[in-house]
Amino acid sequence: MCGVAGELRFDGGNPATFANRALRAIARRGPNCRKIFVENPVALCHTRMAIIDLSDRSDQPMTDSTAGLSLVFNGSIYNYPELRRELLLLGHRFVSSGDTEVILKAYAQWGEDCVERLDGVFAFAIWDTTRQSLFLARDHLGVKPMYYSLGANAFRFASNPQALLIGGGVDTSIDPRALHHHLTLHAVVPPPDTLLKGVKKLAPATTLSVSRDGKIRERTYWRLSARRPETPLSEDAWREKIGRLLREAVIRRYEITDVPIGVLLSGGLDSSVILAILEQAGKDVRTWSIGFESAGGESGDEFHYSDMLVDRYKTRHTRIVIDNPELSDMLPGTIKQMPEPMVGQDCVAFYTLSKHVRRDIRVVQCGQGADELFGGYFWYPLMDEATGSPLERFRAHYFDRTHEEYLRAVTPDYHTPDVTAETVSRLLESADADTFMDAVWQTDMTTLIVDDPVKRVDSMTMAWGLEARTPFLDVSLVEAVMQAPPELKVARPDDAVGAPIGKYLLKQIARDLVPAEIINRKKEYFPVPALKHHDRQTTDMLRDVLNSEACRTRGLFERAYIDELLSQPQFTPIRGNKLWHHALLEMWLQTHVDNAPAHDLTASERAA
Repeated sequence: MCGVAGELRFDGGNPATFANRALRAIARRGPNCRKIFVENPVALCHTRMAIIDLSDRSDQPMTDSTAGLSLVFNGSIYNYPELRRELLLLGHRFVSSGDTEVILKAYAQWGEDCVERLDGVFAFAIWDTTRQSLFLARDHLGVKPMYYSLGANAFRFASNPQALLIGGGVDTSIDPRALHHHLTLHAVVPPPDTLLKGVKKLAPATTLSVSRDGKIRERTYWRLSARRPETPLSEDAWREKIGRLLREAVIRRYEITDVPIGVLLSGGLDSSVILAILEQAGKDVRTWSIGFESAGGESGDEFHYSDMLVDRYKTRHTRIVIDNPELSDMLPGTIKQMPEPMVGQDCVAFYTLSKHVRRDIRVVQCGQGADELFGGYFWYPLMDEATGSPLERFRAHYFDRTHEEYLRAVTPDYHTPDVTAETVSRLLESADADTFMDAVWQTDMTTLIVDDPVKRVDSMTMAWGLEARTPFLDVSLVEAVMQAPPELKVARPDDAVGAPIGKYLLKQIARDLVPAEIINRKKEYFPVPALKHHDRQTTDMLRDVLNSEACRTRGLFERAYIDELLSQPQFTPIRGNKLWHHALLEMWLQTHVDNAPAHDLTASERAA
């Protein structure tokens, strides 16, 4: 995994200065190599974390002078060996043995359609000298990020908004429509928007072509379907098919690498299944688990379950225990590495865990995406049983606040119609789905998960140069599970425990792999008790942030509403803490926006 950035000038200016500045902002994503390519009017920069082909032959930016192409790429292509063989038969010659050059040759052979042949996670940009155009692409499910900004004189792109902001000249004012989404949809702002008016993001399964004169063309190359197959399958057939695809996804992500791979072992079902598949396949696996101090009567670790798996599989295991002082110390760094405000309190956990794991290894697998894919969250059965329109069934069990509460929370400058309701209603109604619940999962997998847990894991791991591979987000696996009937996903009674459980189909697959105690345990969430329960020290910190001069001067929040949150805790339908949401947003703005350069690079700065 890596960091990418670049600039295409429309005015004849020199793009190299921006590239040098952006390089600093993406440095932590790639600790092994940093390079810049300049060919006016474009500059590309790259920071590399070497995973596949560790030699300098796979350094980037990578150029094919014969084809007139230059590439910067972040990600991993899991079918690159097969594509490489196909391209060799078509007459292409390679100087490296990695996946980066395969993308370059694939574009030379198939043009923009090359993305449809890629199996993996990716965000890349190719400068085509012949066409004088820049081509950007993002993977099917948006695992890898791609942000951009468009000005009168230039187009810029980067792995994170920090790289865009560092060049100056970006409109950092808050978009009221995006703010409505942020405060209503659990911090999700659907693409192409972000909270900042001048920063956009490329949607998953989308390409963007930018010509030298500033013309932009966007294309969606894949769409997820949630419809039953023409030939119905039995439950046993679904279990066999999806179990096979899951095994293939896990093993492929283990084998496509030139460095060791470990597993982040939470003790939950998802990471346990990954470990069991690798152990069953005879793979050598290291594991890590993390725990925090207890607070509010809640335990801060799940070591009982992770230890059970370590004992069973005899893995080389590392326990990481974080006390509250270290947790507090890690919060500013966590916020600094957030590309957008992310209110999930396990951000700090992933950031801290990644710091410790990266000392030993570069690549890990984790269970991100399984709950959304297999229907593991408690709000899914509530939506399924609800009545009313699709929007009403969804909104009651997911929206963080009503539209009326939003209007009470922010000052009149940020008032807007109920745009989140409009967005969700459109997504549910336009989903390629057989039933309401199919539409919910299709929306979750293509929109909601992208800008919440997926972005969270990528940002927090890459902040330490750690690659997190997510087999549950394998495209073939996702396509298959989305076709399965809702009754195999929504919580249903199970004779083994005598009570409703979630992720029914995954648990049936797991019964041959992991202990029953892991399968039948109550669904829990990554515990960070000190942040969840807001002890006095945490509450005092949040109060100081929301009462700060910067917050008051910004004039974003209504003071009466903030005082209401400070006086009594309030929670969202999916158990988020509203006080934390508001304070986190303000801390992010103070960290990233208040110190951003207000003007673009001057002529003298560019000349320098």
